[in-house]
Parts: sequence; C-alpha cells; structure tokens
Amino acid sequence: MITPRSGHTATLLFNGKVLIAGGVATEDPEFPLGSGSDELYNSSTGTFELSGGISAGQTLSLLPDGRVLGTGLDLTATIYEPSTGTVTPTGNMVAHQYPWVRQAPLLPDGRVFVAGYPTAQLYDASTGAFTATGPYAGPAPGVLQSATLLADGRVLLTGAVNICCQPLCRDPGSSWAQFFDPASGTFSLAGDMNWWNTVYSATLLPSGKVLFAGTDNYNGMPSAAEIFDPSNATFTAINRPSPGPSYSAATLLADGTVLITGRRITGSLVVTDSPQDIAELYTTGNATFLSAGNIAAAGTSTLLPDGSVLIAGGSSAEVFRPSVLIGAPKLVSTPEDGNSQAAIWHAATGRLVSIDAPAVAGESLSMYTSGLLAGGVIPPQVAIGGRSARIRFFGRAPGYPDFDQVNFSIPAGVVPGPAVPLRLTYLGRSTNEVTIAVQ
Repeated sequence: MITPRSGHTATLLFNGKVLIAGGVATEDPEFPLGSGSDELYNSSTGTFELSGGISAGQTLSLLPDGRVLGTGLDLTATIYEPSTGTVTPTGNMVAHQYPWVRQAPLLPDGRVFVAGYPTAQLYDASTGAFTATGPYAGPAPGVLQSATLLADGRVLLTGAVNICCQPLCRDPGSSWAQFFDPASGTFSLAGDMNWWNTVYSATLLPSGKVLFAGTDNYNGMPSAAEIFDPSNATFTAINRPSPGPSYSAATLLADGTVLITGRRITGSLVVTDSPQDIAELYTTGNATFLSAGNIAAAGTSTLLPDGSVLIAGGSSAEVFRPSVLIGAPKLVSTPEDGNSQAAIWHAATGRLVSIDAPAVAGESLSMYTSGLLAGGVIPPQVAIGGRSARIRFFGRAPGYPDFDQVNFSIPAGVVPGPAVPLRLTYLGRSTNEVTIAVQ
C-alpha cells in the first residue's frame, strides 16, 4: 500500500476498485492518519492510487447509488463520490460512534444504521440527515464490537457492559447482545454470548446464522468460536483450533466458506511471543477450521469481483485465491431501438420491460442472474435509480437450474426515464449496470 496502516476499513466500490481508508499509521499508532491518505486498489492492475481522501470516516458504508458514507468519531459525516474522487460533507450525526466498530450496515430500505451512544441512529441518503432510533433495550453497551445485518433485515449488535480495561482493573464485564428492528425502530434482547470478552469477527453465514471467532482478551485463552441462531436468539459454542487468530477479519466467500485472517499469538495477549499472521477457512457444512497458510500482514479482507480476496494491512497487501474462483453475478441486457434494456420482465404478465412497456412504482418485476449460494437465505440487494428495491423472492429459477431468479418491486421516488440504471449486489459485489424504462 502507499501508506502503512492498521485499524482501517476497506470497501469494494461498484467500479471494482477497493477504497482503503482511515486507520492509524503503523509507525505511530496513537494518531489517526490525516486527510488525503486514503487509497484505491485496482484489482485489474494490482496497483494502489490515492483516492482523494475520506479518512475522516471511522466507518464506511456503500450507498445504493454507489457513493460512500463516511462517519467519524466527532459527529461529522462525509460522502465520497467515486466517479469524481470528491468528498463533500453531509448532515452531522446525532450521537457519537463507538470507537472500534467498523460496520454501519446498509438496511434493505436503503438507510444506514450507525450504532452510537447514548443512542443509535439512521442515515437517509435522500435527505442527507441522521435521526435517532428508539432507545436500547436497557443500558447502552460500554463496548460495542459488531453490528451485523441479518438475513431478515434486522441488525445484531454485540458488546459488553460493566467492562474495565485499566491496568489494575481487568474486568471482562457482562455480555450485551441486542436486535435492532428497522421496521419498528426498536431494540430487543438477543441472548448472552459465551465469550463476549474476545476480540472477534462476526460473519453472516449462508444459513442466516452468525459465526463469531476470535481470541480472549482477558484470560489468555488461545481462541474461541460460537454460532448465533437468530431464530431462537441463542449463542452456541463450537470447537476451535488452538491457537487461533486474534484481531481477525472475516469474509464470506462465494462458495459459502469463510476466510478468517489475523495474528496468531503463541504467548499471552499482554506479552506477545513470536506473533504470526495466518489465514484459516471455516467450512459451514462440517463446522471446521482449516489452515489456509501464513500471510504477510493481517488487516482487512475484501471479496473481489473475480472471487479472490484482497488482504491489506501494515505496509503490505496480498491476494488470496480460493481453489475455485466464483465471479460476481451478472445481469443480461437486450438491445432495443438502440437502448440497452435489461432482460427484466413484468411479474404479472411475463412481458419484457421496455420503452413501450415501462415499469411503474410499486410494480413487481422479475429477472435472472447467477452466482447466488444454493439454499442460502442471504438476500441480494437491488438498486434502481440509486434507490433500494424491496426483494420479494430469490432462489433457483423454476425449470432453469443454472440460473437464479430475483423478484423485486420498483421503489417509490425513482426518477422516471427510458434508461434508469439498475444493479444487483450480493456478498458485497455488484453486478454490471443495466437499464430499464420506468414511467
């Protein structure tokens, strides 16, 4: 990378580049990197370039229109426009972010959920404003470590209360886990973690469950892992190799396995003894962890359009290539009267959407794609004219086992026209852009 860094974020953009932003300089870990230090990774050339600077963002969120929301610790927020490389301010947050949470998930309705204290908040890109959610279901967490968008559209938050990290006070506190329901704007309890005092990653699995894996931060335990089941709000411990990685990142691959990268500690976390950066693969079918070899430096991991993974941390970057590369889903266009209209049809009639038969707001449409995980419950995201569409169905296309079918509704507020842009995003990777006629 151009700038050595740790504690940063990495976001795959619609154009296939990866925006690497924020964090702290590895040679000076006390101070955040300054504006203009952020960079872009071009997977087609394997090179880095300066991005224009959104490093005021503590957390980055890719919006339905392809822009990036950056939220900081000082209540400020910015918007990065990839097509121009420019950064502009947007509305201020209504509550401070938790310091170490790197996830601010995009909700199915197009808003962004940002956890904060004493309250959480929602960002609406159409207005550029943040609004407070309802209160937490009990005290706000002292430490918040993860915010995971679930398959049903809720957000799972995990952390701890009554935690103390001072040198003479190493109290791991108590588990804190809650759901946020965007439909009602309310929080509810979500059970108790087995190891809330770990430094862990949280990964949504194809089944809709969540994998937590990390290393104990208080008692020197080598590693721990557990599975959360949203259907009954329970955490279940699973077997974990020892020693395992600490401060890990995790990425769900296109074949349903999870790549976990981090630093393996052979001594305690207080006195590091010969640290080694490693990669592991978690297989969901048999719930096992297998070594994927050593890496140059742990950091972020980002699933790329071709199915490989960019691992970036410290001053280095490398690419992990699974045994089988599965590319991002694609959408098909049908040339019509000189316009490249998407091969999308009206669900009620089966007629192709065209200039002569445009779609209307609220109408259900259908389209084919490929690359969705067979039997998976993680829904794709569809954006039309930069607005999130409601997903009504997704899965194998009836009678066409090599294709996936996605049914969705045209959202309100889409600016009509003969060539409104449409994209599908799945596992963080966008398809090619197509167009449809909207009346």
